[in-house]
Amino acid sequence: MLDEHARISALKNMRLLDTMPSENFDRITRLVANYFGLPIAAISLTDTDRQWFKSKVGVDHNEIPRHKAPCSQVAEHKRPVVVKDLQKDDYYADSTLGQAGIRFYCGVPLVTPDGYGLGALCVLGIEPFEVTDEQMATLSDLAAMVMDQIELHHSMGRIDPSSGLPNRHQLMSDLSDLALHEKGSEQIISLIDLAQTTQFDRMMRVVGISYLDGLMTKVARILREHLDGGTFAYHIGPTQFAFIVPKGTKVEDYRPFLEQIMRALYNEVEFQITMTPSIGSMVFRPGETSAEEILRSLQSAVQDARIHPSKIAFFCPSLDVQHQRNFMIQREFPRAIIDDAQLSLVFQPRVDAASGLFKSAEVLLRWTHPELGPISPAEFIPVIEASAYARELTMWVIATSLQQLSKWNSTGFPIKLSINLSATNLQEADFWDRLSVDLARFGIDHDQIEFEITETAMMMETKGSQDLLETLAASGIQLSIDDFGTGYSSLSYLQKLPVRTVKIDRSFINDMQEGNRERVLVQSMITLCHSLGYEVVAEGVETREQAELLTVMGCDELQGYWLSKPIAADGLIRWMSDRHTAQHYRLEAISA
Repeated sequence: MLDEHARISALKNMRLLDTMPSENFDRITRLVANYFGLPIAAISLTDTDRQWFKSKVGVDHNEIPRHKAPCSQVAEHKRPVVVKDLQKDDYYADSTLGQAGIRFYCGVPLVTPDGYGLGALCVLGIEPFEVTDEQMATLSDLAAMVMDQIELHHSMGRIDPSSGLPNRHQLMSDLSDLALHEKGSEQIISLIDLAQTTQFDRMMRVVGISYLDGLMTKVARILREHLDGGTFAYHIGPTQFAFIVPKGTKVEDYRPFLEQIMRALYNEVEFQITMTPSIGSMVFRPGETSAEEILRSLQSAVQDARIHPSKIAFFCPSLDVQHQRNFMIQREFPRAIIDDAQLSLVFQPRVDAASGLFKSAEVLLRWTHPELGPISPAEFIPVIEASAYARELTMWVIATSLQQLSKWNSTGFPIKLSINLSATNLQEADFWDRLSVDLARFGIDHDQIEFEITETAMMMETKGSQDLLETLAASGIQLSIDDFGTGYSSLSYLQKLPVRTVKIDRSFINDMQEGNRERVLVQSMITLCHSLGYEVVAEGVETREQAELLTVMGCDELQGYWLSKPIAADGLIRWMSDRHTAQHYRLEAISA
């Protein structure tokens, strides 16, 4: 009995039971059947109460009872067993095989290097059969090949040591095998991600690897308890698990199961505060989607799940297309920086509301990609600002703007430009040093520059960013709050920031046509900013009515399509010249 316990333990330690079919094993069983010229062959593993077939030819079912199974005798005694005719054998005649009409059986043991019998490589027929010594020797050689595959499966990086589950390499192999065995059938695969990369890094810094190993062991146990025998689980990353459910499972029936898994995780595992489990799933057809593409799509689904209230999401092709486009935008941006034909600047004028005099122009970035064509700033700027290229983006815009100012200065047009900064720029320790070098290189006066910073960026204030803003203001560079009213408006931060101008977001200007309440809100914002000593700019002015109303309200400057769309550098000078002089044209003279 002790030997049997050890044998079962050795078998389970191999992590072969209830795993997916594998072409590496199937090749051998096909070779056995063809070599003997018999209809049935199998790699049979002897479990506690069953014979489970890792590979099979000519058999529909996956297992038979262990009782009176010849393979069980092979595994127990680690010796070949040959039964020429089960119908004439007193012991096996009424066995499961005998009752199924099997007449001939021949099996050789599958033995581990430390001497445990796992099962048998067997061949069966429906007629009595005489096996030769040469055939027995060949079957034994093929059994050794089976054991080589088993050892490779177990020892060559296919099992995760912390969870005991098959790893990503095994999942990739199994997905490839599915393409051979289940081609065209619909299957569902899911990915559980317990933490984002940044969350994982913070957690590891605090709790260490031992905690993680224990946590993964608990999650693996939960999966084993909740997944039935036809569902295969894998541990494919430090905090990621995947499982494939049986074919024929319907999505509408599967969602409650995923919710059950999520509840079990939260109820039975004490997650660190930095961990937020999410489950992404997808329906796929083996053979039509590569294993690499399946895993990529699952990662996309997990990211969608993170922003879903339930933390569960199915792969959405349309969202995935957008994710891929964002990735392409991020990948292509470094090339655009060095390609003179892709990035360009345009300028949108700001005018004095009362007199119509030109005051300045806001710098806006445009990108025309050679394949994607024009890419909207609303699309590419958030992608780049959230990447490692945010610094390069601002450096290019500032340098190009200063170069353009230098050209204008040399032709007698000392224009003032307003340039947008991101929250990332405020955290750059060398921002002021780089800016000073560029200002000196192009010979630009500090008062020709204004930096626009969003409320959200302002609220990410640190000691370094506050010092930078103070330095910029002290040098004569003006600062303004962009999109005022859409972020975390706070009188406390307004009072301590060295800001001269506030730009009311276009959404409030558009809403003024809705009614008196909306107009009162804009008037209150203008009055508040004036009382704190700020000048007020209204952006997004698109009609004469808006311009006239804002002027009556006391707004200082206007910007928007009614005045001018964003225009190229030479177009800006023409825009000014068309009104006779850059210093003398009135609001009523510049209707669209």
